[in-house]
Amino acid sequence: MAEILQAVKGMNDLLPPESARWEWFEDQVRALMRRYGYANIRTPIVEPTALFVRGLGEVTDIVEKEMYSFEDSMNGDQLTLRPENTAGVVRAAIEHSMLYDGGKRLYYIGPMFRHERPQRGRYRQFHQVGVEALGLGGPEVDAEVILMARSLWRDLGLKPEDVRLELNSLGVPAERNAHRAALIAHFEAHIDQLDEEARRRLHSNPLRILDTKNPAMQALVEAAPKLADYLGEDSRRHFDAVKAALDAVGQAYTVNPRLVRGMDYYTHTVFEWITPRLGAQGTVCGGGRYDGLMAMMGGKPAPGVGWGLGIERVIELLKECAVEAPSTAPDAYAVIPDAASLQQVVPVIEQLRAAGVAVLMHAGGKDGWGSMKSQFKKADGSGARFALIFGGDELARGEVAVKPLRAAADGQPAAQTLQPLAAVAGWAAMLRDA
Repeated sequence: MAEILQAVKGMNDLLPPESARWEWFEDQVRALMRRYGYANIRTPIVEPTALFVRGLGEVTDIVEKEMYSFEDSMNGDQLTLRPENTAGVVRAAIEHSMLYDGGKRLYYIGPMFRHERPQRGRYRQFHQVGVEALGLGGPEVDAEVILMARSLWRDLGLKPEDVRLELNSLGVPAERNAHRAALIAHFEAHIDQLDEEARRRLHSNPLRILDTKNPAMQALVEAAPKLADYLGEDSRRHFDAVKAALDAVGQAYTVNPRLVRGMDYYTHTVFEWITPRLGAQGTVCGGGRYDGLMAMMGGKPAPGVGWGLGIERVIELLKECAVEAPSTAPDAYAVIPDAASLQQVVPVIEQLRAAGVAVLMHAGGKDGWGSMKSQFKKADGSGARFALIFGGDELARGEVAVKPLRAAADGQPAAQTLQPLAAVAGWAAMLRDA
């Protein structure tokens, strides 16, 4: 017997009925994007490794530890399974001159890959929704993308207490460089208090030390120089305008001076949506402004802002909050006595489906069609609201018996009716809209 092969650790199958929850979630996302005027973009899963080294930063955790990179055996190219998609969207915008006629509002849905320890809501193949507003530099666009996420929480049925918003401003590179020097001096003066990871990052990426989870370093981090003290007037004005827009619509937030995000390309506003319901994996959406990324990628300088949302984490959050997706049960289940009746039955079922009625047809197979009782049991188990009974007597009269399987609104069982096969359009709406 051949060996049974299994999926790669941390790369999971998504099976019914769970996949229906994902489809519903994606439908909510697409409807949201239409309302905000964001168009779909689809980029390759495999990109040149240099794209992420340049875009994310050589000393980020993603580039140093987490990327699935390999050499193309055909031509020696260095390639990587995308660990995120902002860099890929910016690459596509440059390659196809997408900003020649003004800014673009874009979104994507798809798989990303990071080689890390699998845990709840954090997998080696994971899925993201992302939005990218390219060529649009105003603080009102920062607020817009933040409020898009708020709208999505509402559309999904989450409550304000289920997610909270944290903000910070990283300013511009010159301001960050001055703050960086001050950070290095502060931590060098207390180097005996730094753990191994902080010492490794001290000169390469000291800003990331602020994001440490080590309890022994919290007091030292709290005493570190604050980036807000190094922001110039323009950066302060930009951040104040973002906060004012959020205040205007009553969106609560906390300014977190330690919020830095994990990529080097961020400037000005950064933000995270965090839930208290998922423990250590509490960040369900994060992003910010990246005005220097287009130039870093070799394009004409242009601003950008966006976010990425982890679908697995949001699905886990929906479960924790007992948010149920709408039922995907069929409208009707076709009960069929034998193969001889299929010539009459199949055309009717196809007409119903064309009229928008979801019909699950009983299948006989090698073991036969089974008794009517067993078929009714399957019809009830399918969740369908109606059974369509194509019995021999009914077919002889050119009819089908329509039997409600669920109680009426008053709790009383509805009566079975007979419907003509020759006039499907006349009764299809009854099944579809019940």
